[in-house]
Amino acid sequence: MATPALYKPFRTLLIANRGEIACRVIRTARAMGLRTVAVYSEADADALHVADADEAVLIGPARARDSYLNIANVIDAARKTGAEAIHPGYGFLSESAEFAQACADAGIVFVGPTADMITAMGSKSGSKALMEKAGVPLVPGFHGEAQDEATLASAADRIGFPVLVKASAGGGGRGMRVVRSAGELAAAIISAKREAKAAFGDDRMLIEKYVDNPRHIEVQIVGDSHGNLVSLFERECTLQRRHQKVIEEAPSPTLGPAQREAVCAAARKAAGAVNYVGAGTIEFVSDGHEVFFIEMNTRLQVEHPVTELISGVDLVEWQLRVAFGERLPLAQDEITLNGHAVEARVYAENPHKNFMPSVGRITTWRTPAEDNGLRIDAGYREGDSVSPNYDAMLAKVIAWAPTREAAIDRLNRGLEDTDVRGIVTNIPFLSALVTHPDVRANTIDTGFIERELTALTPPGAPPGELELCAAVAAILGVEQARATETSPWQSAGWMPVGRRQRVFRFRQSDSEHKVTLVYGSGPSQLLIGDRVLAFAASYGAHGDFDLTLDGARSHTHAVIEGHELYLRTRNGRFDMHWVDPFGGDDEEHVGEDKIVAPLPGTVVALLAEEGALLEKGAAILTLEVMKMEQTLRAPFAGKLTSLRCKVGDIVQEGVELAVVEPSEADPE
Repeated sequence: MATPALYKPFRTLLIANRGEIACRVIRTARAMGLRTVAVYSEADADALHVADADEAVLIGPARARDSYLNIANVIDAARKTGAEAIHPGYGFLSESAEFAQACADAGIVFVGPTADMITAMGSKSGSKALMEKAGVPLVPGFHGEAQDEATLASAADRIGFPVLVKASAGGGGRGMRVVRSAGELAAAIISAKREAKAAFGDDRMLIEKYVDNPRHIEVQIVGDSHGNLVSLFERECTLQRRHQKVIEEAPSPTLGPAQREAVCAAARKAAGAVNYVGAGTIEFVSDGHEVFFIEMNTRLQVEHPVTELISGVDLVEWQLRVAFGERLPLAQDEITLNGHAVEARVYAENPHKNFMPSVGRITTWRTPAEDNGLRIDAGYREGDSVSPNYDAMLAKVIAWAPTREAAIDRLNRGLEDTDVRGIVTNIPFLSALVTHPDVRANTIDTGFIERELTALTPPGAPPGELELCAAVAAILGVEQARATETSPWQSAGWMPVGRRQRVFRFRQSDSEHKVTLVYGSGPSQLLIGDRVLAFAASYGAHGDFDLTLDGARSHTHAVIEGHELYLRTRNGRFDMHWVDPFGGDDEEHVGEDKIVAPLPGTVVALLAEEGALLEKGAAILTLEVMKMEQTLRAPFAGKLTSLRCKVGDIVQEGVELAVVEPSEADPE
């Protein structure tokens, strides 16, 4: 087969994305000798991917639809910089047939499938119809063109509840709702359509049977322009929250060798139905007995690193070589499976507040070295700002080992050695998840996280002796660093004669803890209650120090920001407040009964009217924050006396949006 004219060698690659995937593509492109061009919005002017690229072009304001989703601006950036090819990453324009066609019309190589292939396979509805014709097993559902409420309701009744309402375009759990009864359907469709429109610019829906206790399995495939098509084994992505993948692993621990070959053969058949070219993923759902096709993603997946680690294949390099017009480097029988890999997605979000996204400046960014089977794919660094305009994912921690158990252990150690401060992250939640006995035993399904959420998000443990002593040592270390070389604090409070005391008080939640430092001419001591502990500390760089208590040495990491202390000891992570001994320690707290914007966002729906009598937890309004919808609810039973916003308002963090007066029966 002759190489199509569409494919041509190129020397300059524009990456039409941001964050970790842009950095990841730049890394491989540079290793292949390509010149790289980044694009960025006004919010990303100082972002890591901009610094990593050889050249960067501003393409618009912060909102994605005005920048990263603006096809004309991206194409213009390629023209300005002489980029002959564009890699779309994932998300944004990666599955846009319109964008792929615009690249072709401009004579620019789109690193991905053609517009026709994206249209055929990128649409969940279209791909299901194609797979049905090809004989690939499907989940029962409706994937027709009609989108009116009556048609969708009729389809749901015919399929039988529970059903899954999901956006035909896009992915990542956006525009997806589980509906368990007919009465919930209309509201779910409206909400899903609104979220899909905001995220993908397409609000078409499909409905399919919701498989209870499902497992999510997907197969990585790659095809070239010469008719070669291979699969690179499967991944399991069963650990999800709100249909957003959290932990991914390869290969699937659920499948045996025969099942693995069957599902990979089905994936090759699915991709072969459109003579697929480029990297893609065929996704399946399993009820524990059968495996059903659910959709195809015509792009690179977030979780592609686990496939790379077990196969030894750089998937971005293969994408670029296919775009050059080359043949695939390996045939199917030359691709071998080696070991096990597990990946965890690190997000700027607060698991203790319903995973509310967190925005702000990253004051500390510390990750372990990439060696001994550990890999970090990151899009941020210390000093960067996390914007409310984009997805909240910061990085991925990926571990490889010969066995699944060893890979999980290595991943957990990588998470334990990762510290991100200034914003709230899900790192402790991820560590609790991968060490859960049911996860290790693989007795899970896609609803596991929701069922076990309380166990996975326990309240912070109170500090023990080690943590309180480490807090004192951390403060002394900061004071030592600020002092001159001749300061007596260089020896942790040494003085030539006599002994002195210094009292430290630390607050965690409603508890306050007292530690007394005794120092002077002899060894330093710490007093906690009736306990007297011999104390010494040896300081390293970046907040690391060795703390020795009664002869036992322990390695500790600390971050101090004002009077806020963060400690990581062998017992876990701890946040404490150092009570200022000179006063000035009062803080203003926003009461939980105030209905305020938790983050900057856009009001997309008002769900209650002024004057309405509300039960505790009743929905009042919906905000779109970081491309996800957040519903604000009544903090107690009462009357909605005022709505201080309207649909379409862009509101800032902390702005009061509604007022509820408590009823006499619930005077909170």
